[in-house]
Amino acid sequence: MAKASVLMPCYNSADTLEEALASVIGQTFEDFEIVVVDDGSTDGTVEILRSWERRDARIVLVLGVHDGIVSALNRGLAACRAPYVVRMDADDRIHPDRIALQVSYLEAHHDVDVVSCKVKGFPDEGVREGFRLYMEWQNSLITNEDIRREMFVESPVPHPSATFRRKRIEQIGGYQDHGWAEDYDLWLRLYLEGVRFYKLPQILLEWREHPQRLTRTDPRYSLENFLRAKAYYLCRGPLIGRDALILWGAGMMGRRISKQLARQGAALVAFIDIDPRKIGRKLRGLPIEDSDEIPVMWRKYKQPALLAAVGARGARPLIRQRLESYGLVEGVDWWSVA
Repeated sequence: MAKASVLMPCYNSADTLEEALASVIGQTFEDFEIVVVDDGSTDGTVEILRSWERRDARIVLVLGVHDGIVSALNRGLAACRAPYVVRMDADDRIHPDRIALQVSYLEAHHDVDVVSCKVKGFPDEGVREGFRLYMEWQNSLITNEDIRREMFVESPVPHPSATFRRKRIEQIGGYQDHGWAEDYDLWLRLYLEGVRFYKLPQILLEWREHPQRLTRTDPRYSLENFLRAKAYYLCRGPLIGRDALILWGAGMMGRRISKQLARQGAALVAFIDIDPRKIGRKLRGLPIEDSDEIPVMWRKYKQPALLAAVGARGARPLIRQRLESYGLVEGVDWWSVA
């Protein structure tokens, strides 16, 4: 049995598949199988896969009808035989040492279930500013504490950069389809289970940017669906038992996530903002207060919680500094959600 299973779903990936497979075959670590799941491709992907299958016995080809990424991932996961699963997409490239380094880390750190790495976008001319900033944020989150602290900001682990313990993922039901991003959903469920994450500080994945990426074309990756996912798991984790929820941010992000939180039954009592034009007004029938009122409200309730929902660049550190001055502990009393 191989020590690692590379799990690669693909759908109409003929243009990039060979480059992705070549980067896997070229690994310095050789004790792996490549479980490639074709999700009903119609563009010659299967012919390419069969050609590679004849050349390398480590390739395990799983064919099926077009049923979507979640189904493809679960079919592939079921076919994986190794204890470690290395996620890989059919349009990316990986560093020759990626599998060796990630498997070695998991073998040396039995308390960690998911190990990722830093990533780089390519081709250079196609990397948009928003994608670049997103990767910079992800690459800044290295330790388990970093990743868990910002779990509700955005998906902190690039899915194709992750290697995880297969049994741990199977224990929580594999991949699930709730109408939002399947990878973020997986990380959020693992977060609630108390799973430890880590990110290797090397760039071991080149993440291809192109207009056809699922994150650009599939509505499950829309902002609204990310907010739905956050609200769903916040109310099944950090907000359980809270008798009051204060939301910092009465702007667009605060309005949108407050709608999803209300649908999940969160006990919203007030909004916080620093804009004097908003303070004293109401949003969703609740008062918009100055941040100086937080200690007063905190004493009013038995188990309050606060969510920071301000998406402006640089806002998060300023909010963190202010809440720390009130004695509030991030990850215990409050969480960033933007």
